[in-house]
Amino acid sequence: MRNATPFLALMLAGACLAGIAHAQSRPQSGEKVQTYKWVDEKGVTHYGDSVPAEYSQREQRVLNSQGVEVQKRQAEMSPAESAALQAKLKEENLRRQHDMFLIATYPSVKDIEAVRDQRLEQINVQVSASEAYIATLTSRLDGLKQRSLAYAPYNTKPGVRRMPDDLAEEMVRTMSELRTQNSALAQRRTELQGVVDSFDTDIKRFKELRTSAAARLEEANRPRKQ
Repeated sequence: MRNATPFLALMLAGACLAGIAHAQSRPQSGEKVQTYKWVDEKGVTHYGDSVPAEYSQREQRVLNSQGVEVQKRQAEMSPAESAALQAKLKEENLRRQHDMFLIATYPSVKDIEAVRDQRLEQINVQVSASEAYIATLTSRLDGLKQRSLAYAPYNTKPGVRRMPDDLAEEMVRTMSELRTQNSALAQRRTELQGVVDSFDTDIKRFKELRTSAAARLEEANRPRKQ
């Protein structure tokens, strides 16, 4: 009989601990209960108190005990998706910066057009100079070709002398310079069109920004109905 009391006490203590552990495993009164919502690879929506490991990288939504969404966890992105997102964010940031530049720099469309015309005039001067130089090179090359007709291999008559080295070298240099200048002229013309297109885009965007700003100002100053 003396040993029964300690044994009974141990039994009661074990039961109490089990009850406490069970009680702790259940949500207490007022404790927030969360439910997870996710979509599998077949597009089927699932709900549960945890997300299976195979869906842990997918987009998830956390709901409270009333079924209201309280949190959204974005799906993990692949390196390519992450790079694309970063590029998009960078582009959007640059666009916002350019919008601020337009509004802060130009008071009106006429001011943008004035800067555009100045840029175009500068390039047109370069184009005109290139065209004049190309015309000079072309005329020079025509004269060299005419001279070369008196020599072999362009003249096939018997006993005709071979073309002098200095004439051949000058023809090669002139043709090379002509190709270089034609390439540079094409680039300047491309630049010219690029400036036109760029300023056309800026003018269009400037008008949109001014219209949007005017609309916001009008809305802010509009009397409110009581």
